Amino acid sequence: MAKLVQFDRLGGPEALTLRDVEVAAPGTGEVRIRVDAIGLNRAEIMYREGVYFDKPVFPSTLGYEAAGVIEAVGADVDHLAEGDTVAVVPAFLQSRYGTYGTHVIVPASAVVPRSAHVDPVHAAATWMAYITAYGALVESGKVRPGDHVLITAASSSVGLAAIQITRHLGAIPVATTRRSDKKQRLLDAGAVHVIVTDDEDLPARLKEITGGEGVRLAFDPIAGPGVETIALGIAPGGFLVVYGALDQRPTPLPNAQSYPALTSSTYTLFEITMNPERLRRAVAFVNAGIASGSLTPVVDRTFDLGDIAEAHRYLEANGQVGKVVVTVTHDDVTG
Repeated sequence: MAKLVQFDRLGGPEALTLRDVEVAAPGTGEVRIRVDAIGLNRAEIMYREGVYFDKPVFPSTLGYEAAGVIEAVGADVDHLAEGDTVAVVPAFLQSRYGTYGTHVIVPASAVVPRSAHVDPVHAAATWMAYITAYGALVESGKVRPGDHVLITAASSSVGLAAIQITRHLGAIPVATTRRSDKKQRLLDAGAVHVIVTDDEDLPARLKEITGGEGVRLAFDPIAGPGVETIALGIAPGGFLVVYGALDQRPTPLPNAQSYPALTSSTYTLFEITMNPERLRRAVAFVNAGIASGSLTPVVDRTFDLGDIAEAHRYLEANGQVGKVVVTVTHDDVTG
């Protein structure tokens, strides 16, 4: 038997249930993974609550990231084999696949090899964060050495990945946080400047930091009316990239009737993970950064799979700096 996290209704963390299920065989183009660690993401909270773009089909599982070992491959899978150590990248809908379990089936196209020197916890903390940041900063934003890059909600795993990638590119990361107690931790994580938005005027500080010019790119997961404040600190001709919707209120188009002009766009990592060539480039970029030591996944805290509801509560509380990871033990599980 395997264990799988499922839920039968929309709601809070208490809706999540760990159930015994039969270990299924992978279908065509799929693999089955014996999971050792699972990376948690806010997309999964939104999915559980019913406010994500992809809606659950009950009973529903969830989860985008995991690390483990392949234990079975389906038909037409020739680049992976039983016994391979791997990680799962978000390249599927949660309404079709999920990673919250001891043994899970995912598309082979969503699986990347895991180097022997990368442990499962850090592998499970890698791909959502780094591919999200890579796509916006490198592929779309074309960040250049010396550019100032604004990273809002920077204590998230994506925010920390964006700080590291910005520095890796020779650019200058400017991080924001609402809480003053996170400021030093963000500086320690590599931010050159940290703005505490509950205490400081964001546009004024950005103009001060950049000598009046403004940042070239702002990378924002919050959306909502706050994008207009962010836009005031972007340089003429700069870029606003919105990659989330933590604020469920309508998001205006900044500077639509004013000067200076800027380019506003939405972005999701699926633009990278659903495109084989772009995913290949992203994996190569991230693996090279990890190998050189310039990119290092930050893990805030780990939980056991049996404590999945508590792990979701912790993530919802917004106190973490980095990734929340769930670990899986197999002492009493057979596959």
